[in-house]
Amino acid sequence: MEKWIYEILGNILLFFEKTSYFGVFFLMALESTLIPIPSEIIVPPAAYLASKGKLNLFGVILAGTFGSLVGALFNYYLALKFGRPAFLRFIKRYGKYVLLTEASFLKMENFWNNHGHISTFVGRLLPGLRHVISIPAGFARMALGLFCFYTTFGAFIWCTFLALCGYYFGKNEALLKEYLHKGSLGIALFAFIIIGLYVWVKLKIKRGPKRPQKIG
Repeated sequence: MEKWIYEILGNILLFFEKTSYFGVFFLMALESTLIPIPSEIIVPPAAYLASKGKLNLFGVILAGTFGSLVGALFNYYLALKFGRPAFLRFIKRYGKYVLLTEASFLKMENFWNNHGHISTFVGRLLPGLRHVISIPAGFARMALGLFCFYTTFGAFIWCTFLALCGYYFGKNEALLKEYLHKGSLGIALFAFIIIGLYVWVKLKIKRGPKRPQKIG
């Protein structure tokens, strides 16, 4: 098993040596569509090459970020063009091939409906939502500029985290796994704090300012 993992890692590193930033961009674009490619096996190896001087760390982060945006835009326009009924039929028929069940999609859609536009940002930081959160945004016809802003911001944070892990711990598989796990939990906690603050602000605005009580 260990030999098999090292062979895959070697092939990934060789792929990035040949394709450079375009390879990172291309794979992250696929990862942000419905193709189940974990970003954890894309950005860290490329960042490890950056630590060896073969790529630039910031270049890897930018390539991953804009690749994520392009993949998210693909999902957004797909949802915009075909609509919710057609997409649900697709999931029922082909969802198992892209690791997406109807139940998980409905949970994700409910998450977006409950929290609105901020979900597009937060969803980029949460496992299981990252590659599909743009679909309900397309259903809701979210403003394109706002969608791109939130998606790019969330993708940049996620790609930066992955790149730093790969850059500093890429040569040590055990340390890399440990920091990817701990960091993912930390980012998920940060995402839920953002959601909590967003809900709190919305409720405060909805209630309006407190009126001063009259004396006498």
